[in-house]
Amino acid sequence: MAMNDPLGDLLARIRNAQMRNKGSVTSPSSKLRESVLEVLKSEGYIRGYTVTEREGRSEIEIELKYFDGEPVIREIERISKPGRRVYTSVKNLPRINNGLGVAIVSTPKGVMADHDARDANVGGEILCTVF
Repeated sequence: MAMNDPLGDLLARIRNAQMRNKGSVTSPSSKLRESVLEVLKSEGYIRGYTVTEREGRSEIEIELKYFDGEPVIREIERISKPGRRVYTSVKNLPRINNGLGVAIVSTPKGVMADHDARDANVGGEILCTVF
């Protein structure tokens, strides 16, 4: 079955697994998902992820992170959706909760956090926000 929004599916899987206090969650693999997970890992929102081959398809196993029994990711939200893409210049990149959160941006230089996009002086598509 075709999936319209693979990134939205990944974020929903992470959100649902954290509501049930799961240690890890699996998702089908893609380059976009891996690059978003790399940003989440570098920002300290997840422990890590591994790409495994299962029945001819590659899957990503994501290790979720908790602090004092509470999920580190309090809020994860898809911004740019297939029906409504959201693009921004480097001057208009949003600050999530006064810089405590992160906006993940797809730029011509790759997928990166909003502060890295400001440093690289590039704008792009705001994929999601994490706090």
